[in-house]
Amino acid sequence: TMKKYLRPALYVLLGAFVLIQFFQIDKSNPSADPAQDYLAMASPPAEVATLVRQACYDCHAHNTTYPWYAWVQPAGWWLQDHVAEGREHLNFAVWGTYPAGRAAHKLEECYEVIESKEMPMQSYTWMHAEARLSDAQRTQLVGWFKSEYQKAESMEAHPQDGPTQNGEHEEHENGAEQH
Repeated sequence: TMKKYLRPALYVLLGAFVLIQFFQIDKSNPSADPAQDYLAMASPPAEVATLVRQACYDCHAHNTTYPWYAWVQPAGWWLQDHVAEGREHLNFAVWGTYPAGRAAHKLEECYEVIESKEMPMQSYTWMHAEARLSDAQRTQLVGWFKSEYQKAESMEAHPQDGPTQNGEHEEHENGAEQH
């Protein structure tokens, strides 16, 4: 009968669940140069910086704070996979290493996914109330990232207006700095 197999099956499942708890995820954050961090480089208004930190940095930087359920497998594995994927797609901790064109594209993606409510992910905001964005906060972040994107695009279109590799402005033949 069915009952005859149910109890052993439950014991096997319970045993498997206990066994997988021995395979914990690495909950340490990689080290990163604070000078390469997006917020350090962009210097947004404090309110914007707080929103970015609360809504984005847990998965898109090296500031992940693992919740209690990260100790319970398979939830921890799922969580670690999300963080790895998030950092791979966009990592604010290494922003300064992005080439200008890539950084501009990432800024464009930032405002698009915030505007379309794809980010922060709903599954993340269930457990992280501080990451839930009101419409006003969403508008504020979209405005910030949009203006940063437009600045970046303008720099891409007119690279001679910006600093050169050594940080100095390009000079024209007549010796005048271009602005």
